[in-house]
Amino acid sequence: MSSKIWLWVLVGFVAIFFMTGIGSYNGLVATSQGIDASWAQVENDMQRRYDLIPNLVATVKGYAKHESSVLEEVTRLRSQWGAAKTPADQANASDNLGNALGRLMVVVEKYPDLKANENFLQLQDELAGTENRIAVERMRYNEAVQDYNVKVQSFPSNLLAGMFNFKVKDVYFKAATAAQEAPKVQF
Repeated sequence: MSSKIWLWVLVGFVAIFFMTGIGSYNGLVATSQGIDASWAQVENDMQRRYDLIPNLVATVKGYAKHESSVLEEVTRLRSQWGAAKTPADQANASDNLGNALGRLMVVVEKYPDLKANENFLQLQDELAGTENRIAVERMRYNEAVQDYNVKVQSFPSNLLAGMFNFKVKDVYFKAATAAQEAPKVQF
C-alpha cells in the first residue's frame, strides 16, 4: 500500500514539474513575442512621423525658400529611415531625423508668419504628439526587453531558456550621446 502512495506522490511531483516547465516556456515565448510587438509599435509611430514630414517640409518651403539645406537634410534623413533594415539602423536614423527636425524648428522661428499659419501649427502639434508617442513606445519596448531578460535569467525559467536557446537580448533604446548635454536656449 505504501508503494502506491509513493508512486502517486512521485507522479504528483512530476506533474507539478511538468506544468511549471510549460508555464515557464510559455512565459518565455510570450515575452519574446512582446518584444517584437513593442518594436512594431515603435515602428508604427516612427512611420507616422515619416508620413508627416513631407507635409511639414512643404509648408515650411513656402515660407523659407532660402533655407533649403535644412529642408534637404530632413528629406535625406527621412529617406534614410525609410531604407533602414534593422532595428538598430532604424533607431539611429530616427535619432538623426529628430535632431534635424529640431534644427528645422529653429528655422521656423525666423518666420513669424509661418509660426501663425494654421496648417503649420496643426502639423507642428501632430509632430510633437508623434514624438511623444515614439518616446512612450520606446519606453514600453525597453520594458518588454527587460521583462524578457529577467525571465531568461530567473530560476527556474533560466533552465528552460538554456535548453530552448532563449538568450538575453541587448537591444535597448539608448539616448544619443548628444542628448546627455542640456540644450542651450538663447533669446
